[in-house]
Amino acid sequence: MKQHKKCVYCDEKLVGRSDKKFCDAQCKSAYQYQQTKLQPERFYTKVDNQLKLNRKILKEYNRGGKVTVREALLVDKGFDPNFFTHYWKNQKGEVYLFVYEFGFLKIKERNNEKYVLVLWQEYMSKSYNKGHRIKLEN
Repeated sequence: MKQHKKCVYCDEKLVGRSDKKFCDAQCKSAYQYQQTKLQPERFYTKVDNQLKLNRKILKEYNRGGKVTVREALLVDKGFDPNFFTHYWKNQKGEVYLFVYEFGFLKIKERNNEKYVLVLWQEYMSKSYNKGHRIKLEN
């Protein structure tokens, strides 16, 4: 007696080629999506997602070019200061961490942890990376 194969995703009876695994493209796509979700998130994906989230949060709170916000406000939105793309050190020796064009500096003001948020400026390119001149391409 011939045994009928079933769709790997929806368990419906398959009709057609003997090596067929799915009844249609939707089942194949849904199965592949399901399998991807079961696999642990890759490190690259975690970092990339956090950088995107950090940039979005910094952009949302820095509409004026330079503002000061409470640390808790950003952290509650999902901001993680351990994920940044580069840094810039000013003449005072303060190190601003940047997520692309949006920078932040942690400060303590009246016993409150805060961040000074800034936008990358052209003059920062001249003193970027401890005096080594670089040209940032747009």
